[in-house]
Amino acid sequence: MRKKKLVKQMIKKLDKLEAERDKLIDKLAKTLDKMDKTPPVKKAAAKKAPAKKVVAKKVPAKKVPAKKTVAKQATAKKVVAKKVPAKKAVAKKVVVPTPVSA
Repeated sequence: MRKKKLVKQMIKKLDKLEAERDKLIDKLAKTLDKMDKTPPVKKAAAKKAPAKKVVAKKVPAKKVPAKKTVAKQATAKKVVAKKVPAKKAVAKKVVVPTPVSA
């Protein structure tokens, strides 16, 4: 029962939309006919004063320091040197021959 009611409502809405569509088509056709019948009216172009050209003031550009890409590349390529502790000189015992008394 409920489905039948919904179908009837939808059909009513569809009919209403179709009627509005037909009205709009008729209205559009009438307007197009009017446009075709009336000759285009040429209006005299009103003379306009030429616009004054405004000279833009030149503002000195801000100086931006150049990018130091060379320095960045150099730091990237550096190999970190490992700090090696200084080798201690090993003290060698010097054996001094003692005179043997015989």
